[in-house]
Amino acid sequence: MTAEDHSLRLLLAGIDTYSQPVVYMHEDCHVCRSEGFRALARVRIDCGDRWVIASLNVVTDGDWLPVDAAALSDTAWAALQPGDGARGVFSHPEPPAAASVIRAKVYGERLGQAQFDTIMRDALAQRLSDLDLAAFVTACAADRLDFDETIGLTRAMQGAGETLDWGDRLVLDKHCVGGLPGNRTTPIVVAIVAAAGHLIPKTSSRAITSPAGTADTMEVMAPVALDIPDMRRVVEAQGGCIVWGGGLHLSPVDDVLIRIERPLDFDSEGQLVASVLSKKAAAGAKRVVIDVPVGPTAKVRSQAAAAALSARFEAVAEAIGLDLMIQISDGSQPVGRGIGPALEAMDVLKVLRRDPDAPADLRDRALTLARALLDMGGGTAARHNLARELLDSGEAERRFVAICEAQGGFTEPQFAPHRMPVEAPRDGMVTAIDNRRIARVAKLAGAPQRPRAGVLLRAQRGDQVHRGAPLFEIHAETPGELAYAHHYAASNPGMFRIEEPS
Repeated sequence: MTAEDHSLRLLLAGIDTYSQPVVYMHEDCHVCRSEGFRALARVRIDCGDRWVIASLNVVTDGDWLPVDAAALSDTAWAALQPGDGARGVFSHPEPPAAASVIRAKVYGERLGQAQFDTIMRDALAQRLSDLDLAAFVTACAADRLDFDETIGLTRAMQGAGETLDWGDRLVLDKHCVGGLPGNRTTPIVVAIVAAAGHLIPKTSSRAITSPAGTADTMEVMAPVALDIPDMRRVVEAQGGCIVWGGGLHLSPVDDVLIRIERPLDFDSEGQLVASVLSKKAAAGAKRVVIDVPVGPTAKVRSQAAAAALSARFEAVAEAIGLDLMIQISDGSQPVGRGIGPALEAMDVLKVLRRDPDAPADLRDRALTLARALLDMGGGTAARHNLARELLDSGEAERRFVAICEAQGGFTEPQFAPHRMPVEAPRDGMVTAIDNRRIARVAKLAGAPQRPRAGVLLRAQRGDQVHRGAPLFEIHAETPGELAYAHHYAASNPGMFRIEEPS
């Protein structure tokens, strides 16, 4: 058969398939019949000098899709960029070499460097389906990656993309392992460290299992989807940046895995370490501070778990040539007042602007991390009070605004249009706040996909509250999401433990 016999007209389906390339073909089309394509098959589509491997959805309704055409999801369309009237040539792709490697890991085999390289290469080339990737993520979950495997995965993830070279200049970086709502220290730390004269090209992720990632929060205030030349321009001009790593091709397979981890709502210790350190190394960092919050409802729940995670971080950092400092912090309750991109951005700005109402816990945590990085930077910048001086003088705020302007312009965050309080059921003292369940409320309200959605805390651990006083306020961009989140909150009164007066 000729290529023409294997071709179909290409149409835009107008369907968002969550970054997965998908093609829709009629069950009676001649290509499906001749090639034996069935639902969920992997299909290669060539159009001019571009190609993509997509998962097949079979259409049974002839009124929606004619038999002589194929419809592409938004992601597949963007990959092929077909012109008007373009045709695609359809074929079976080569079986991915990584499939047998993933199967081996599922059955408990240890993987070596070459095997991790194979998986990352096939994942980046979109040869693996989301089912393949979900099997890999699950097979690596819990403690199923040992230290050597974590090192191999880290190197494979870094090797699948570019690595920035900043010459002989010292590059600093920081990261929080997550699990603590509102802990948005990065914009403050970057502003302080850059104002001190150091280089801190910060790449950040969007949320995986939380109501906001640093990139989500920063995007409320400035563009974050920069390419490498624009990122370099910002860093050369201002000493730092806060950009989304997914647009930079630095450890790009990490974003492929994050896309799978997000709906599964988990990430594993080994993959967490590999994700963080591969991106730090790819961004050219040499000295890195890692914040590990520990608390009963944080991601890391005990000092023993923190010690185990720290040991894994340190082993991988040493293997790939990073100088690392672990900062164990209090993860017993959310940080600041806001949970969700816009609300967290407001907290950040209050700290930078020295607002009297600025959350003291967020300010203190940011100063602690900034001091640690300045100490790692050495030289005259290691004066103990320098971080505080740069914040209190307004220099950090000015540098942050300059970074935002260099990234494309500063925008003031706004409140959501729909809000509803959740009130204390009794008088007493707040003795505990469940990080996971309060984060769940923020996500049900729409965060982070809806930037203004989330939770605004009105009480913290140690506060005395009266029956009927607001414990927190739910913010949403639609009435339906507000009601959905409020129903969950009302059904889970234990999010705030209130001990009645004796």
